[in-house]
Amino acid sequence: MKVLMVCAALCALPATVLAASDLRVGAAAVNLVADDSMVVGGGIGPGKATGQEGELRAVAVVLEKPGSPKVAIVACDVLFLTRDFVDAALAQIAKSTGIQPDHVLANATHTHHAPSTGTIHGYQRDEAFTHRVQDAIVQSVEQANSRLEGGDCEFLYKLGEENTVGANSRVLLSDNTIWWTGPLNDPLRHTGPFDPQLPVLAFRTPEQKLRALIYNHSTHTIGARNPGVRSPSFYGLAAQELESQLGCTVEFLEGASGSTHNITGVTPDEAVRRMKKAITEALAEAQRHEVTKLVSIKRTFEFKVRTFDESVEDEKVSSYCRKRIPQGADGVIDVFRNMRRVLKGEQGKTRETFLQAILIGDVAVVGVPAEYFTIFGVDIKKRSPFPNTVVAELANDWIGYLPNREGHQLGGYQTWMGLHSYAEVGTGERVTDTIVEMLNELAAQK
Repeated sequence: MKVLMVCAALCALPATVLAASDLRVGAAAVNLVADDSMVVGGGIGPGKATGQEGELRAVAVVLEKPGSPKVAIVACDVLFLTRDFVDAALAQIAKSTGIQPDHVLANATHTHHAPSTGTIHGYQRDEAFTHRVQDAIVQSVEQANSRLEGGDCEFLYKLGEENTVGANSRVLLSDNTIWWTGPLNDPLRHTGPFDPQLPVLAFRTPEQKLRALIYNHSTHTIGARNPGVRSPSFYGLAAQELESQLGCTVEFLEGASGSTHNITGVTPDEAVRRMKKAITEALAEAQRHEVTKLVSIKRTFEFKVRTFDESVEDEKVSSYCRKRIPQGADGVIDVFRNMRRVLKGEQGKTRETFLQAILIGDVAVVGVPAEYFTIFGVDIKKRSPFPNTVVAELANDWIGYLPNREGHQLGGYQTWMGLHSYAEVGTGERVTDTIVEMLNELAAQK
């Protein structure tokens, strides 16, 4: 019955009413091989997984339009990507395909159930797995590029909605702290928004066959069907199950979800079902959008490591952990102390990363290199000159959490000084302003 419903939705897609777009599309997925010996990223300590559900993948969609440089959008089922190996991958892609680094967006889906690709909290990144991710980014784009077909593919777009699998998780508690972990039995209010928007981008051949589908949503990618296994989490599982039903490559882009988690009581299995339903419904209503040209701009962005008072930071972590997670408090406190030792000599130093904006017809896709508070994603969409704007966090690099100024004032895990959160206050607002400037520049070009 489910397959019939999906097929019916696919057949119900609107017929072509505009002239051919001369758009060529290629897509490919490359598996990320992992094993039980690898430390899984996403926890405080060096946990491991036994077995795997679904596949961990690098998924690429390559677009080509006469008169415009090719554009590639890649999504990897890992916690995050850092520019040291992303830059190396993009340099290789440029050599093998001619697609330049500023026309490739590499996104991490932020699954908390894959081997670690970064050093954070109490563990190091797995170098062997990280190298495999680098290779898979290259291979996925190369394969997608080799599969470019059909000079008259249609681009279909629909802004759908799924408002049940996540919620703002920065909950103010009765003692004026922000909930992170431990019992949530004294909540006062959510301190920020939840973004239910579900952009769906689809590419269809003249024979009415889907070649690729990209979807975007904004909740932390935590939740496997089976406990203790490697997994692309509910977003990735939904994508892979839809592939078998739709007959095309499906890619997930993680939205601005630094302040949003699945705390609604929806199980991962139910989250998979709900995401598939919402995506299928949006696809059935997707409308043709003309692609006159493809444009991508990528800019360097400088920020500083914030300064901190060790005694103040230690008290923030210690007081919360001893009250909310007393049995495991000492270990967590030590992890944060060690991270601050690493960062002590980095205070005030300038670092550099990338911001990106891509235009596919009248649909904009922006990439920010952080666990971006949801309020920023919502703000970018409101201020964008393009009514259809997709925000992809953890793109091309990773600079930790970027809370808003109010979030820093309220405090909580996402603001505690550490390798997970070290940018100076105000960096998130500066990123938003710069992204909006880039979008306005694209609008002027258009």
